[in-house]
Amino acid sequence: MASPSSSRPTSPRSVSLSRSQHHPSISSRLKQSHAPGSSPQEEPHSSPFDGPADSLPPPLNPLNSSQRTNPVENNPKSPPSNNTPLRPRHWRNYSTHICSQPEGEPCEHGNWSPKIRPTSPSSASSSLEEETEHSYGRQHASDQSIVGGVNRVLGDGIGNTVFGDGRFFGGGSGDRDGQNGKEGGWTGSWSRWWGEGGDGKDGRGWKSMSTTKWLAKKKGVKYKRRMYLVYYFPFLQWINQYRWAFFKGDLVAALTMASFYIPMSLSYASNLGHIPPINGLYSFVFNPFIYALLGSCPQMVVGPEAAGSLLLGTVVKTSIEVGHSGDEDDAMNARIAGVVTGMAGAVILVAGLTRLGFLDSVLSRPFLRGFISAIGFVILVDQLIPEMGLVHLAKHVGDVSHSSSLDKIIFLVQNVENAHGLTCAVAFGSFAVIMVCRELKRRLQPRIPSVAYVPDRFIVVVLSAILTWKFSWHKQGLEILGTVRSSTGSPFPLRFPFIPAHMHHVREAMSTSFLIALLGFFESSVAAKSLGGGESKKGDGLHGMSLSANRELVALGVANVIGGCFMALPAFGGYGRSKVNASTGGRTPMSSILLSVITIICILFLLPYFYYLPKSVLSSMISVVAYSLIEEAPHDIFFFLHIHALPELFLMSLIFLSTIFYSLALGIALGIGLSLLSVIRHATKPRIQILGKVPGTQDQFENAEASPERLEFVEGCLIVKIPEPLTFANTGDLKGRLRRLELYGTTTAHPALPRVRAPEHNSNIIFDIHGVTSLDGSGTMVLTEIVDSYISRGARVFFCRCPKEESQVWKLFEKSGIVEKCGGRRHFVKSVEEALRMAEMESLTEFFERNPAEGGA
Repeated sequence: MASPSSSRPTSPRSVSLSRSQHHPSISSRLKQSHAPGSSPQEEPHSSPFDGPADSLPPPLNPLNSSQRTNPVENNPKSPPSNNTPLRPRHWRNYSTHICSQPEGEPCEHGNWSPKIRPTSPSSASSSLEEETEHSYGRQHASDQSIVGGVNRVLGDGIGNTVFGDGRFFGGGSGDRDGQNGKEGGWTGSWSRWWGEGGDGKDGRGWKSMSTTKWLAKKKGVKYKRRMYLVYYFPFLQWINQYRWAFFKGDLVAALTMASFYIPMSLSYASNLGHIPPINGLYSFVFNPFIYALLGSCPQMVVGPEAAGSLLLGTVVKTSIEVGHSGDEDDAMNARIAGVVTGMAGAVILVAGLTRLGFLDSVLSRPFLRGFISAIGFVILVDQLIPEMGLVHLAKHVGDVSHSSSLDKIIFLVQNVENAHGLTCAVAFGSFAVIMVCRELKRRLQPRIPSVAYVPDRFIVVVLSAILTWKFSWHKQGLEILGTVRSSTGSPFPLRFPFIPAHMHHVREAMSTSFLIALLGFFESSVAAKSLGGGESKKGDGLHGMSLSANRELVALGVANVIGGCFMALPAFGGYGRSKVNASTGGRTPMSSILLSVITIICILFLLPYFYYLPKSVLSSMISVVAYSLIEEAPHDIFFFLHIHALPELFLMSLIFLSTIFYSLALGIALGIGLSLLSVIRHATKPRIQILGKVPGTQDQFENAEASPERLEFVEGCLIVKIPEPLTFANTGDLKGRLRRLELYGTTTAHPALPRVRAPEHNSNIIFDIHGVTSLDGSGTMVLTEIVDSYISRGARVFFCRCPKEESQVWKLFEKSGIVEKCGGRRHFVKSVEEALRMAEMESLTEFFERNPAEGGA
C-alpha cells in the first residue's frame, strides 16, 4: 500500500478547506449517535478517521521529506507508550496550519466544535464559512466576549432572544477581512470587540453557532426566537393546547379553592400579618394570574402561606415597637407588608435571573422540619388568645401579643378564668367541625373521590356568619370582621414599595424577606416536583411543559414584586393547595386565572357579606393549618431516632426550643447559621483516601480505611486517591490530612498519636487524580507545595489517571511546574498498577546504580 506521502501532490494547495478536511485529534462517532438528523435520507457525517490512515487527505502545505517527522517520536510533551498508534507523518503540520496551533500543540476542535476557524483572518474562505454551521460543541475564544458572557449567565435563550445575531452591536454586516462592519465607524469597532457581525458572524467574518443553534438548524426549526419565547413564557405553550374539555375541571377547582382559601387569606392578613384583611385577598388576585403566565408547573396554585404571613407579621410588629407604625395605623402597616413582599419577590427574581435554582437545597431537612414545626406551635399559641376572647386583655397586660410563645402560654394559664364563653364555644366548635371533616375526607376519599369537592370550611364560614347575624352574637361580645375595605379607599391601591421614604423599613425587613423567599421557594419546589408537568395518567393533560427551577424563581419573583406594589401578602406555591386543585379537576393554569377572577368578583361585590364573620372562626381555621404543620414532625423524629441521627435531632430540637422560648428571629438565625456552617464544613473537608490492593488482582484498589483487613498494602508506596475537584475551599487542610496518611495510614487518627507508619513506606507517592475534574489557582499552589515537599525528601511522585492534555487541569499542571518537578511526563501514567511498575523499575535502577557490583553479579 502506498504511503500517504507517496500520493501527496508536490504543488502547494489552496488555503480553501471544506469541513470534512478538518481532522479531530481523536476519532469520534459521538456526533452520529447524539445529533438528530434532519431527514431519514440524510447521509451520516463521516469522520476522516473512520477509514485507514493512508486514506487521509494530503496536508495543506506539503513539506519535503526531511521536514516530515512523526509527532509521537519528536514531540517532547508526548508521554511514551508502546500502545500509541503512529499517525501519518503529515498530521501535525496539517492540524497546525488549519488551527494555527504552535508546533506540538494538539488540535482542540474535533467533531463537536461549532467555531472552527483559523486564527489568521486572511486564511478564511467561503467554503469553510458555510460548512462550520454543521458542527457544534466546545467553547472557544469567541465565547469569551461580553455577549458570550451574557449568554453564559442568562442562557442561550435569553441571550439569543435579546441580542439575536449581533445586529444590536454590529450595526452592519461583518466584512470578510474582519476589519469593520459595512456601515463603518464605531459600529464596526464594536463588532470586532463584541465578536459579532451584523449577519451573525464574528468580527472576522466567521459564523458563530452555539449547540442550541446547531441542533435547531439540524432539526429544521424555523422560528428560533419563537422557540425561546414559548419556553420563557409558558402561557404561549399551554394556551395553544387548551380545550373546552379542560374548562369544567378548572372552573370547579377554582370554585373549590376559592371557598377554602379566600376566608383563609382574610385570616392570614388580620391574625398573622397584622394588616387589613383585604390585603390577604390581593394575594389571590395578582399572584396566581402572574404565575399562570410565567410558571412551569401547570397545576400549582400560588397564594399566601401561614409561615410567610407570620414572618411578615413579625416585621410589622417590630415597626410598631420601634414607633414607625401603630396598631391601628392600617395604611402604614399595609405599606410595610408591601415592602416585605416586594423585597422577597426581588430576591427570588434576582436568584432566577442568575440561575440560582439550586438554593432550595441549601437548608437542611432538620432545619426546615424544626423551623416549620416551631412556626406551627407559635401559630397555635398565638391563635389561642383571640379564640378565648382575650385580645383586649393581652394588650393591657405587658403587651403579651408581642412576647414569646412561653410568655403567652403563661398569660393564657393565668387568665383562663377570664376567657369569653361564647367566643370559646364558636372557636373550638369550628375547629372541631373542620378537624372531623378533614379526617372523614382523608378516610373516605380513596373510596369516594368526589368527597374532596365538599367545601367544609366554606360551609363553616357561611354558617357562622348567618348564625352571628341571626342571633346577634356580635352584641354579646363576639368579635366580628366588620367592614372589609382597603386602607386607601380604592379597591386595588397601587404603591411602589421601594421609595426613599420606606428605606428604614427595607433595612428592618432585609433578613426576614430573604428567609420568606427561601422558605417560599422551597415549598414551591416541593409542590412543583410532586405535581410534575401537568400530564395526567391518561395522557389527556398538557404536553411539553417541563419544570425548571430557574423559571419558577422568575415566575414567583415577578408575581411577588407585583403583589408588593399592591401591598399583598407574600404568595408562593403550596403543596396542600395545589393538591386540592389537582384532585378537584384542575389540569391547566386556567384554574389559577379563574381563581384570580373569582377573587376580583369577591372584592368588588361580596365584601359586605363578610361583615358578620366571627374573628374566632378565622382563628380556628388558622389553628387547623398550624396543626398540619406540626403533625409531620413525629414521623421525622422517629426516623432520625431509628437511624441514630443525633446531630439532626439536636439541630431540630435547638431550632424548635429557641423559637418557642425566645423569639422567631433567634430560631431563624440559629437555623440558617448552623445550616450554612454544615454546608461549609462539608465543602471544605478533603476526602482523600489511602488505597490498598485487592488480593488476587492486578489493577483493583479500594479504600483501605473502609476494610483494611482484606486489602494488601504495597511496601514502599503510599497510594492516595483524590476523588474530588481541588479548589480553595477544600485544599486548606489537604497537607495536614496527607501528613496523617503518612504517619498513621488513616485520616481519622488523632495527631497526638506517635508515628505508627515507617518512613520507608513513603518512598513512592502515587496520586490517583481521576476525580480531579477541575482545579483553581489556590488548589494548584497547594498541590505544587506538596510535590515540592515530597521531592525535597527524596520521594518519587507519580500521578495516574490524569485528565487529557487539552483540559484545564493538565494545563495548570504544566504551567505550575508540577510535571517537570515530578520527572516529566513519564511519571504521569494511566493506572495505579502502571505507576507501581514504574516505581519498582526506578527503585531497582537506583539500587544498581549505587551498587554496581550487585548489577555485575
